[in-house]
Amino acid sequence: MENVKVGLLESFRRNHQKSLQSLFNRKRSSPSSPSSSSSSPSHKPIPQLSPLANSVVSRCSEILQVPTEELQHCFETELPESVKELLTYARNFLEFCSYQALHLLSRRPGFLSDKEFRQLTYEMMLAWEAPSFESETLDKETASCSSQEVEHDDGWSLFYSSSTTMAVQVDDKKTVGREAFARIAPVCAAVADIITVHNLFDALTSSSGHRLHFLVYDKYIRSLDKIIKAAKNAVAPAVGNLQLSEGEIVIDVDGTVPTQPVLQHIGISAWPGRLTLTNYALYFESLGVGIYDKAVRYDLATEMKQVIKPEMTGPLGARLFDKALMYKSTSVVEPVYLEFPEFKGNSRRNYWVDICLEILRAHRFIRKHNLKEIQKSEVLAKATLGIFRYHAVREGFQFFSSHYKSLLAFNLAESLPRGDTILETLSYRLGLLNVGAAQHDGAGVAYAKKQSPTKQQPTLSPVSLLTLSQLGFISQKEANLNGEAVIVGDIYAGETNPLEMAVKQSVLDTGKAEAAQATIDQVKVEGIDTNVAVMKELLFPVIELASRLQHLTSWEDPHKSTVFLVLTGYTILRGWIRYMLPAIFLFIAILMLWRRHFNKGKPLETFKVTSPPNRSTVEQLLTLQEAITQVETLIQASNIILLKMRALLFGVLPQATDKVALVLVFMAAALAFVPIRYTVLLVFLEAFTREMPYRKESSNRWVRRVKEWWVRIPAAPVRLIKVDDKKKKK
Repeated sequence: MENVKVGLLESFRRNHQKSLQSLFNRKRSSPSSPSSSSSSPSHKPIPQLSPLANSVVSRCSEILQVPTEELQHCFETELPESVKELLTYARNFLEFCSYQALHLLSRRPGFLSDKEFRQLTYEMMLAWEAPSFESETLDKETASCSSQEVEHDDGWSLFYSSSTTMAVQVDDKKTVGREAFARIAPVCAAVADIITVHNLFDALTSSSGHRLHFLVYDKYIRSLDKIIKAAKNAVAPAVGNLQLSEGEIVIDVDGTVPTQPVLQHIGISAWPGRLTLTNYALYFESLGVGIYDKAVRYDLATEMKQVIKPEMTGPLGARLFDKALMYKSTSVVEPVYLEFPEFKGNSRRNYWVDICLEILRAHRFIRKHNLKEIQKSEVLAKATLGIFRYHAVREGFQFFSSHYKSLLAFNLAESLPRGDTILETLSYRLGLLNVGAAQHDGAGVAYAKKQSPTKQQPTLSPVSLLTLSQLGFISQKEANLNGEAVIVGDIYAGETNPLEMAVKQSVLDTGKAEAAQATIDQVKVEGIDTNVAVMKELLFPVIELASRLQHLTSWEDPHKSTVFLVLTGYTILRGWIRYMLPAIFLFIAILMLWRRHFNKGKPLETFKVTSPPNRSTVEQLLTLQEAITQVETLIQASNIILLKMRALLFGVLPQATDKVALVLVFMAAALAFVPIRYTVLLVFLEAFTREMPYRKESSNRWVRRVKEWWVRIPAAPVRLIKVDDKKKKK
């Protein structure tokens, strides 16, 4: 059985239409116009759909040049029964029609610039939330979202040109939720990606109560179109001085504006220039006398232990400004610092760190899974489109990624819980790519039927790579794409593919991690004394147990100490000591399950700690200084012990070395020939009875002799070597 069923729609469309007119070129005409009615397929309303959903399906029918009845027939005959259930029929059919139309529209050049494309995709999301007639609670009069715009000559809306906060003023208009956006937007690879679509939605709705307004969505698409056009325009001048390899495309360029230079620091020298990022490397061209010198290439594709991170830099090597990117690899003698000067903040530097890491991690993913040819190109295209989207949101809304909120897929997988599962699933999906099969199956339905385990897996198209081709970054020949190719997407009507499920599970775990982090932020306290007080209260059971053991070993109560000594000695002789640790673990587990059963649904009681007296800042600093001094003293004492042991090891004091060697031989013989429980019993008796009235005097005398002997042991010599400052500066 073929993976993609397209014969029915394709034959119908070719028999009934001689030419295909896209939604972009369609002119608005009167409904009563004969030409209009004769050139469009029939659009019979479907009873199961809401008025808005019927409107969307009708427009999809116009785009595909296939009547709605034929679309419905194809949906009912070609798709599995699981997506045609009564409760989900309307939504799944809407997805079926929308996905086909979007795959066709996204093949047209300049589709992001088209006003009707933005309106149609947004109305698809609106209809997705209310697809059936029963769920339609909106007014009968469906005003077009774009009619509420006030535009300048340059096409940008005056109403929302500043920030997303302006969108809050249109709360009485229709808005879109997270799930609708996540199901429709990723169908166009340029607009969104399955892995980052939820974070993209959060970024766009951060100021509008997590509901997406058309004004914000429209501004995002316009900004994305602007960024993509700017990247295409930057290719020609950048390539002139760069020697790009085959398949290498320019993603972004910085440092061309005199007021925003990029400075390269190597050692104590700094030089301005132009920085260019491609999908394989980072290039820096030093600015000479009116022209750029030959570019220096910093490879991101080959495994050379590259490290890219934010760093501080400044004039003459001084660490003053936190505005630099550090690149280090085995190909450079010393780290290279690329500084992005700006008056306030370091957003420009952070942006370049993010996009460079995205390319670097994409290549690491390629090497890890040994991807070749089309799979490798698809991964790099996915990373490139992600950078374009990130740049568009950054420029349009002044949004900057934070922990768990990255808009770059491979960066996000590094920080997300179960991010490795997402990448493994992505690797599996990349294994299903088959461009040849997609090219010769015809055009029309972008749906691959789910096969049984015994049948061949469905083949997918390299959607991101084809999108780059359609946007004009690479030729159709480079993308192995001919004029009749079909984009077989990775999102199917009524189904959730494995990559979506992996992302949803990761998002769920992310929510749990953020909730746990919120509780941590609430219980953090300031001040050394306060933290010590909290720690003492938390460790109270351990401290109490230690104090009781110390009381027993002091023999202040001989009867209790004797009973403890006899019981412990008997336990050691019987060999029960090995069960002590498992018994403790088992007791704790039973206690936890007991608490869980009886405290089910009850909130945890607040842990109460007596706050120590307030101290001034000077007193706290003095306390901190005293603590640091104590730690320093402890480290010094440890070093002295290690140096004395080194002296004994190398025989600096022969008599002491002989004694230590004899003791070690005796201990080795005891461990080798005496059963371990007897050895443990002897050690326990010696330690526990040391403060016993009958042994106390002799024990003190023996400890005193050992200390006197230890004091006479000399320490091994140490010589500190200072680093040559001149060599370091070079």
